[in-house]
Amino acid sequence: MSGFTASLLQTLLVLGLSIALAYPLAAYLEAVYDGRPFWARRLLGPVEKGIYRVAGGAAREDMDWKSYALNFLGFNVLGAVTLYLLLPLQGHLPFNPEHFPGMSSVMAFNTAASFVTTTNLQDYGGESTLSYLSQALGLAQQNFLAGASGAATLLALTRAFMRRKGKGLGNFWVDVTRTVLYLFLPVAAIFALFYVQQGAIQNLAAYVHADLIQPFVYDGRGVHQQVLAMGPAASQEAITILGGNGGAFFNGGAAHPFANPSPLSNLGQMLSFILFPTAYIFLFGRMLGRRRLAWAILATTVLLWLPLSLSSQYFELQGNPRLPASVAQEALPLYAGGGDLEGVDLRFGAGACGLFGSLAATTGAGMSGCAYDSAAPMSSGINMLYMQLGELLYGGIGVGLESFLAVMIFAVFLAGLMTGRTPVFLGKKIEAYDVKMVSFAILLMPLLVLLTTALAVALPAGRESVFNPGPQGFSEILYEFSSAVNNNGSDMGGLNVNTSFYNLLSALAMLFGRYFGILPLLALAGSLVCKQGTAVGAATLREDSPLMIVFVALVILLLAAVTFFPALALGPIAAQWRL
Repeated sequence: MSGFTASLLQTLLVLGLSIALAYPLAAYLEAVYDGRPFWARRLLGPVEKGIYRVAGGAAREDMDWKSYALNFLGFNVLGAVTLYLLLPLQGHLPFNPEHFPGMSSVMAFNTAASFVTTTNLQDYGGESTLSYLSQALGLAQQNFLAGASGAATLLALTRAFMRRKGKGLGNFWVDVTRTVLYLFLPVAAIFALFYVQQGAIQNLAAYVHADLIQPFVYDGRGVHQQVLAMGPAASQEAITILGGNGGAFFNGGAAHPFANPSPLSNLGQMLSFILFPTAYIFLFGRMLGRRRLAWAILATTVLLWLPLSLSSQYFELQGNPRLPASVAQEALPLYAGGGDLEGVDLRFGAGACGLFGSLAATTGAGMSGCAYDSAAPMSSGINMLYMQLGELLYGGIGVGLESFLAVMIFAVFLAGLMTGRTPVFLGKKIEAYDVKMVSFAILLMPLLVLLTTALAVALPAGRESVFNPGPQGFSEILYEFSSAVNNNGSDMGGLNVNTSFYNLLSALAMLFGRYFGILPLLALAGSLVCKQGTAVGAATLREDSPLMIVFVALVILLLAAVTFFPALALGPIAAQWRL
């Protein structure tokens, strides 16, 4: 079996498993969010009621969009402040076996902004910087809560299409509570136990200092010991990928054997990237009674994602034509399947590296399974393109589907102008205010990415961190801010981002990208929920028709080409051509 055939089969397996598991999961979520009495509520209902008693009247209010948005923002501000205060103080707190000092204020600000926005862009090495308390209390709480707050905003937008002539979009606190209690906690626990069974570590033990059999000299000093990091890795890996966060417990990310020990655990991690995003697509269709529309959205997503992912895997398996076959490839042809293998996890091969990167880049998780700076230029370019599409192909939990719906509304408006039909989406007439909010949400992202990239390229503080000259160096900067603005969190490496300039600029990019992307869509929900439904007739376009699927796909590609093709041409396309 060729390397590409094996990659194709693995890709189809991940897609098939995600759909097979997400479909019943969506039915479960519908019962959860509707408040129906069923087995999960009988088990966890007392806990849910206890939380509401503590919250008081805030958990019983049907919020309009402004109240929903203010609660969303306040919740995130509280999480960011809590994390910001914890990180500089970790040197004085328990569960710090290596006695790591507290973070600097600039790094703490970047990290707090990163985790509260579900970006988890890490300008540090986890096992060499953070205590167990910072990892398991500070970062983990945001992996649960920040991801749940993003899912809650999708529920608010969904209710705007469901309801007729009202103002309420639901209750933010109820939505977050149910997401964490009934979805994130149990499913993350299942995946964590699975990773532990496969060999991932889960402990609070001190780091192991092992004597080397063959000491060596590095940088003029004798090295006689290797430090093996310990800690609660399995539980962190489970929620950070499932929740669309992506923060790595170890600096090596998912390539570290203590976090991703086997081919089965690697398959589980790839599946968990798109499990929840797929389930929320089906949930959207179920809540609206439009299951065919959910399949249409998923079909469009797969139609665009799959060819790009297979192309990325193809470039990885081809390797660099100017380099001779590497020794590693000749020694491990069965496992490798092709490619140069530099920066690739040899346990899984170059094809799996390309697939893992495609899944990480198209969702909000952004976990690294190999060294993306070592990838073929077009592979890293495709990963950038996934993010530059607005991460609407799967995307982050809830937020990815929100972005997709924004583009669908824009496409319906364009189609209405082109055909003379009434622009109606899911029974709600699309008017000038709605188009303005959608346009703001769509166009802000490329503006932020290109502006921050231009600043980093133009200013000496940005250029000083570039180690690779030419198109590759430009690609590293473009990737950094594509990831930050779209709350992805992966990076190419090869760029020293642990500087005050990049810490501050990327933190601002993450905050603006997250909140100025979501708030216009909540305002859109506030407008739509007040509208009486419009009857569907011959003059309205069907959102789930094959023609509409193709048109939405073309609009997505056209928006990406107009905004990012020149930048991609200067970076990964030029670098691939130079090979």
